[in-house]
Amino acid sequence: MFLAEFFGYFSLSALVTWAFLMAFFFNLFVYSLGVKRETTLLFSSFIMMASYTATDYFFTWISYYNTTYLDWALHDFITILSLIFALKIFSKTTASFLYLILGLSINMILAAFMYLDVFIYNNQKPWLFWDIYTFSVTANDLLMVVALIVDRDFLGLHKLKSKVLNYFKSNDTRKAT
Repeated sequence: MFLAEFFGYFSLSALVTWAFLMAFFFNLFVYSLGVKRETTLLFSSFIMMASYTATDYFFTWISYYNTTYLDWALHDFITILSLIFALKIFSKTTASFLYLILGLSINMILAAFMYLDVFIYNNQKPWLFWDIYTFSVTANDLLMVVALIVDRDFLGLHKLKSKVLNYFKSNDTRKAT
């Protein structure tokens, strides 16, 4: 929990929420210029901004119940479903879409494991996984913000996805004799 101790939960979540807000404003500006009107980029950035604003520590701080890791995992799942719904409406995706789905999926799985560790196994002593969780979720969040802003395949995930899919599609080279 080094990052949380260094920055504090409130300021770290505020930074990520602010970053998604800025990505949404940037994409709103790009949309108003007419550069990318026919893609899901504006709606993806809006969904991400709304999702992270709704689960920000500020809003959970004033709520009447404590938010658990399971709530965050379910919220990430709902955000993934919302992004897929936006894709079905527009049927034209952007390069950032895969980054959003992958980042949210990783965050969802890690939050589910944190819920399992803290609330099911009642582990109250910080250990290595908690630091991995904090670094991974923060890095995923910032990578998703960058993906929304640059809208390019900057890590090569699309190339990796196509290579993996082509590997599984090409059964001719792997036939048993």
